[in-house]
Parts: sequence; C-alpha cells; structure tokens
Amino acid sequence: MQQPAWQEIDWREHQRWVTVRGGPVNVVELGAGPPVLFIHGLGGSWQNWLEQLPVFAAHHRVVAFDLPGFGYSPLPTVQVSIQGYVNAAREVLDALDIDTVALVGNSMGGLISCELTLLERARVARLGLISPAGVAVRNRQQRISLLRSLYPTVALTGRWIATNAEPAARRPQLRNRLLAFVASQPDTIPAPFAAEQLRGMGKPALWPAMEGVIMHSVDERLGGISCPTVLIWGQDDPVLPVRHAEVFAAGIPHARKVIYPDTGHCAMFERADEVNVLLAELLGDPEPAPVPSEPGAMAPAANA
Repeated sequence: MQQPAWQEIDWREHQRWVTVRGGPVNVVELGAGPPVLFIHGLGGSWQNWLEQLPVFAAHHRVVAFDLPGFGYSPLPTVQVSIQGYVNAAREVLDALDIDTVALVGNSMGGLISCELTLLERARVARLGLISPAGVAVRNRQQRISLLRSLYPTVALTGRWIATNAEPAARRPQLRNRLLAFVASQPDTIPAPFAAEQLRGMGKPALWPAMEGVIMHSVDERLGGISCPTVLIWGQDDPVLPVRHAEVFAAGIPHARKVIYPDTGHCAMFERADEVNVLLAELLGDPEPAPVPSEPGAMAPAANA
C-alpha cells in the first residue's frame, strides 16, 4: 500500500526553533515559493496540517508552528492571550523574513488569522478559514465558570491521552470516542494520523487559551478584511456551530463559503482532498493530486 505523503517525510529535517518575545517556538518549514502560514486551533499542534503541508510544498514555502504552550512549544514568558498569539505569529513571520503571506487557520487559529489580517492588511495576501472562532459568546462568565470547574479532569485526561497516543489510536472504539469531539466521522481517520492529533492534548496553554477564545470576538470587525478569502465549515461541527459561518460570510466582503455535510470541526483532515482543492484555488495553484489515505508506519518527529 502507498503511504500518505506525510508519512514519507522525515520531519526532523524541516524542524527549527524560532525565538519570539515570549520564548522559543517550534516551527516546521518546507518547500519554496510564495509563503503560506498554517495556524492550528485550541488543543492542536502543527501536525493538524499533515495532509496539507506536503501538498502545498510543491508550489509554496509552507510554514506551520506550535503556538506557545501547545505542541512542543513551551509556555511563553508573557501571559497567554489571543493578542499574544497574534504577536507570536507576526514575530515568526518576521524571524523567517516573510513579508507577504497567505494565512490558513482552523478554530482559534482562524481567529488569530483574522486578527493578523486586520493588523497587517498589506502583509496578508489571502486567507483560508476553517471553522474559525471569533463570534461573540453569550454568557461568557457563566461558561468560563463551568469550564473552570471541569478543567482539572480535562487536563489530567488530556495528558494521559497524549502520553498514550499511539496505543489509544490503535483501539478503534477509543479512537472514535476521542476524535468525535472534533470529527463527524472519526472512523474514517487512520490510526497513525489520529495518533499525531492525540499527541497535542493536555498541553499547558489549554486553559488560558480557552478563556482567551471565549472572551475575544472579531465578528463586528470582519468588514476590515479585504483579501481573497475562503470560508470552510463542517455541517456537523460540534465545537463551533455551522450558523457561525453565516456571520463570517456576511462580515467578510466577497468571502467564498463552503459547507461540507457529514463533517465536523477539522475539515482539513476529514475532507483533506476537497479542502486542498479549495485552498489551491485560493492560492492560484494547479489542482493538487489526491493524497493517499492508507495507513503506514512512519510518523513525524519534529520535536525538541
């Protein structure tokens, strides 16, 4: 069986550390051409983009990184906040000498992408948003109080899962239960890919970042985004309801909206081939070849 493209890459060759004001950040970079920066969401890591990075490296300099306090990036020395993450993304671009960039963000990463676009309109040429956060949350304080009471159990469970990602991913029922928090059809996600996603759980920035997402909204400022934008949402998103897509589509001038049925919060790996075609169109690339989906044995190892 042919392995997925991401399993054929020794990711350690493409990993580097970039220092921003908040501390070191784990960065993965490959390819050459117009730059594209991928930004993961709450509880995620750079591996959320395994199905995109090899594809777009054919025509682009692709960059993904672990936000401070997630993945392999340690907690920053400054307070975790959405604005702090926007600054971190901007400083990563500065450190890599990237003047003009296309941004692709999921969930919290979509919110960060929107804010960075509003902050540096001349720098962001194109914008891909996959179930972005940023619509104002009702009853914020009540929601924060409830989540704070649940967080110790969530954090402990998350750390156990991250430590046992591979054996957990090899158990179909457990894998499906864990991925059902973000995926509509978790049974379609191969175990090796699932393991890479589970490794991102239980990281130290989860709570302050979650609080930051709840308290931060961008919906009333979306009209300031003028670059070409594609908005992708899953009809069955269990994290951010699909009705939020209408808010973004109405707010961003001329945004292209695509809603996928039978899809959850992370369309970039539930619908990798279709999402890659949409992103290729956004970037002006040739249509990418489908990415093989058979599981293999090699896993990414971009870490400290």
